[in-house]
Amino acid sequence: MSKHTNWYKDAIIYQIYPRSFCDGNDDGFGDIKGIISKLDYLKELGINCIWLSPIFDSPQVDNGYDIANYKDIYPKFGTLNDVKELIKKAHNLGIKILMDLVVNHTSDKHEWFLKAISDKSSPYHDYYYFKKGKKNNKKPPNNWQGFFGEGTWSKVDENSDEYYLHLFSKEQPDLNWENPKVRKEVVDILRFWLDLGVDGFRCDVINLISKKQDFKSRFPKLILTGSDAYINGPRLHEFLHQLYTEALKDYDCMTVGETVFSSMEDLKKLCDPKREELDMAFSFEHTDCDNYFGVKYLKRKFSLKRFKKVINKWENNIDKNNIWYPLFLENHDQRRSVGRFLTDDKKFRRPSAMMLATSYMMLKGTPFIYQGQEIGMTNAYFENVDEIKDVETHNMLNLCSKNYFVRKLITKNILEQSRDNARTPMCWDDSIYGGFSKKEPWLRVNKNKNRINVKRDLESHHSIYRYYQKLIEIRKKYSVIKNGNFKLLYKNNKNLFIYKRNDNDSEMLVICSFKNNIIKLPNKLSIELDKYECILKNYNNDLNYLMPYEARVYIKRH
Repeated sequence: MSKHTNWYKDAIIYQIYPRSFCDGNDDGFGDIKGIISKLDYLKELGINCIWLSPIFDSPQVDNGYDIANYKDIYPKFGTLNDVKELIKKAHNLGIKILMDLVVNHTSDKHEWFLKAISDKSSPYHDYYYFKKGKKNNKKPPNNWQGFFGEGTWSKVDENSDEYYLHLFSKEQPDLNWENPKVRKEVVDILRFWLDLGVDGFRCDVINLISKKQDFKSRFPKLILTGSDAYINGPRLHEFLHQLYTEALKDYDCMTVGETVFSSMEDLKKLCDPKREELDMAFSFEHTDCDNYFGVKYLKRKFSLKRFKKVINKWENNIDKNNIWYPLFLENHDQRRSVGRFLTDDKKFRRPSAMMLATSYMMLKGTPFIYQGQEIGMTNAYFENVDEIKDVETHNMLNLCSKNYFVRKLITKNILEQSRDNARTPMCWDDSIYGGFSKKEPWLRVNKNKNRINVKRDLESHHSIYRYYQKLIEIRKKYSVIKNGNFKLLYKNNKNLFIYKRNDNDSEMLVICSFKNNIIKLPNKLSIELDKYECILKNYNNDLNYLMPYEARVYIKRH
């Protein structure tokens, strides 16, 4: 019988990007000791679960998403004993720990891959995808394109007669999940960490693990040629169910999948409790409301009407299909939310951050907060590409150098869209390196650290941090947020995001203005407000107009 419970439905999850969160030994690189030192800060915020981006041993080509050893820790982060200490101290504070499970691919320095390329007769050779090339081995096996703007096939070296598959960088070879030994290895990895005390996993690009086995070239597309062969592949559900039955069901843990380019129908299957696959899966559709084709570098103007349509669809999907999903605006792959979604990260940064937090924290689902989001950290305002470390950004720039059409489309957005905007060190105070470290960090600190830092927010009763605390308190107090239905109001209004939450006991009304100047409330709504009590607002305003980026939360009077 499964030991699974639904504790994740009451979770408030805080994502930590370890190399950028807090440096415990002042070497310029965040670590586990640094995280331990900030557990009380996180407890005070009100969160009850932490998701750690990868801390496993890795060459760090893609900041830890290229894993060389799943059962050991990258030395700059600390040791396995440090992780055990983190788990113990977090649990003592009522905080659960999620690890980042990266099992679509490994590092090319992983022992499995090294053995695979050293001997074709090795059983590890079938842990990966190796294929003969075309035209006397001078051309890759097919024309598939990957996620970093590159082809998906590379030779081990110039003398090799085989290519290997990698959907990301060439240092991240894809695992062959068709091989039952690979699946057993992953089950073993899950059990190792669950036995150590972790409470679940965020599963990196988990919907890519099954590939169609024809490996034929596809008709060329603008992006991700061949993706029909590797996104939500034919055996995906079978593989996920195996992980559940052979590992996950024996623990009171949770899983949340990163499921790129997945539709609502895909997620209905992946997250249906009866199917025993994933507990939740991220949808990125709302974060694609300011780009074309789900490609952040192909920027377009954000549309609130488009955004509301997506939220309405997904919230009603929860109610109709008995599934659950994560709520988020930021993560390590997205640029900062303040200054995005029509908001302002300069003049109106504070109300913008509070309004955005209100807009998603009162929805049905499990909210995720990304480090620094709770103090309204902004994009880094990089001045040139030399300041950027991210492999994806540099691969996109390399693609631009080869393709004039692509260069015209994306180069003007490259600094603003780079993933490093969310990866700059956490600003704890206004000291030279923002209190992150006493040594120059691996990535430069935001230049606005003097006015945007934790110390300053903690000293104010009206800060963004304090506002997040109140939102979390409200989520814990009012069951209508977890259990209530969702009803979108004024769906065609291009400035206002207004919705109601209803259950048998209460009704909540949420009003968010995405406008940078004063606007009137709809007349009908103004009349109705007499029936409600305002329990949270980001301005001292009770009138029938809204200030720039104003947010209000109401409960209906009995």
